[in-house]
Amino acid sequence: MIVVLLGPPGAGKGTQGERVAAALGVPKIATGDVLRAAVKAGTPLGLEAKGYMDRGDLVPDAVILGIMKQALAAPEQARGVVLDGVVRTVPQAEGLSHVLAELGKPLDLVMLFTIAEEALVARLSGRTVCDACQTPFTGRTPGETHAECTHAPKGTLVRRKDDEPAAIHNRMAVYEAQTAPVIAWYRAHGAHIAEIDAFGALDDVTARALKAVGKG
Repeated sequence: MIVVLLGPPGAGKGTQGERVAAALGVPKIATGDVLRAAVKAGTPLGLEAKGYMDRGDLVPDAVILGIMKQALAAPEQARGVVLDGVVRTVPQAEGLSHVLAELGKPLDLVMLFTIAEEALVARLSGRTVCDACQTPFTGRTPGETHAECTHAPKGTLVRRKDDEPAAIHNRMAVYEAQTAPVIAWYRAHGAHIAEIDAFGALDDVTARALKAVGKG
């Protein structure tokens, strides 16, 4: 089963994607994962991507999709895969569609995580991270010492700049501008889209996601 995850930053796609992948018995891969693996392996496409990255340029979609095609053709993905962060724009959706067609693998499901913007602001602005070891926390106060930190000196809990309310609203605006056309494109091309309410307890959201893939 091939599943594409969509949803705003902070909706929990990464966590839920891992759980869905485990339930399906397939890997979860993200663009960053396959890109780093190709660069580390020194494949021709990986070296081409590294050239862009070393110059501080964005890696073109064509290169990323080429790397993704190689990853999807690997034996580990024979039973399917959960794709996280692979599709963010319409050209990427079109490109992935071509890649899957060339591999003879149908897209089974687009899983769209939805959450109200104010709920997302409340969730993300409540996050802190240790500035030394990067351990994330929810409901802890910025400025606290991370007593369990293994670094010396121990780190302090901070709120990332992109988790400030103004930054979250901006990220949501960018997401809506990019992703609304993607959803429309998938609908126009007959994709099966399952909307998952991402608000609530972690296990409750997982139950909704698993139901969408027939594992609930």
